[in-house]
Amino acid sequence: MPSINHFQKRSLLIEQLNAEKKVGKTIGFVPTMGALHQGHLSLVEQAKKECDIVVVSIYVNPLQFNNPNDLKNYPRSLANDFSLLSNHGNIIVFCPSFDDVFPNGEEQYTLNVGEIANLLEGHYRPGHFTGVIKVVNALFNLIKPNKAYFGNKDYQQVLIVKKMVQILGQDVKIIACPTHRSKNGLAMSSRNALLSEQEGREAALIYEALKLCKEKINSLSPAELKAEASSLFENGPLKLEYLEIVSADELVPINNWEQKSICCIAAYCGKVRLIDNLMLN
Repeated sequence: MPSINHFQKRSLLIEQLNAEKKVGKTIGFVPTMGALHQGHLSLVEQAKKECDIVVVSIYVNPLQFNNPNDLKNYPRSLANDFSLLSNHGNIIVFCPSFDDVFPNGEEQYTLNVGEIANLLEGHYRPGHFTGVIKVVNALFNLIKPNKAYFGNKDYQQVLIVKKMVQILGQDVKIIACPTHRSKNGLAMSSRNALLSEQEGREAALIYEALKLCKEKINSLSPAELKAEASSLFENGPLKLEYLEIVSADELVPINNWEQKSICCIAAYCGKVRLIDNLMLN
């Protein structure tokens, strides 16, 4: 029968993982903030295929929220999270406190990864990636996974975590997994739980804009395409925060289609802020 081995204290988790590593088992790690959905579960399934042991962390990291109300309203559903995970095999779940993640404080996990952390999400959510780096760095140091799994919905986060690993020389392979979408194209996100049924339908506009960019890449310049896709939001129900067509490696604006490119969007549906992206070429 599938089971969940649940830890809250870091010392007990370390003891368990050390025992697994001593017999040569590989560790796959899926960091989450809970409110799990099919996107998270797809990461767990991928980790199960590639590793002997799968660790899922559930921790709402206060350091990556620049808006106190966003932190307060972030969906939490621990009982449902356990129920979902119990259907996916034997899993170690780590639900730590702040002190268990940062027993000696957070500052030792600070790292400057360069300008990429100040673009897009970094620009509109100051300090966000500073907090992301701290928590991922701390959890990697604690769990010491062989592989860690992240969803491409948070594409900028994936790039930044990869850069962190490169700078620190951490012995972990970052696996980026495809974005899972609802039937109407809306990217699966924990924040979707905060949307009304009507807002869930309206939020599909984000994916419509991404698809438009993909479809017209051969007929418009990046600047023209940005303008046309942005115009979809002018009289619609969503408030566009940004729509940028950027290079896929550095996330800087591009003038032509000679390099690999991606469209990244952030928009408000009611009071809920949603992000999404789509590789264009």
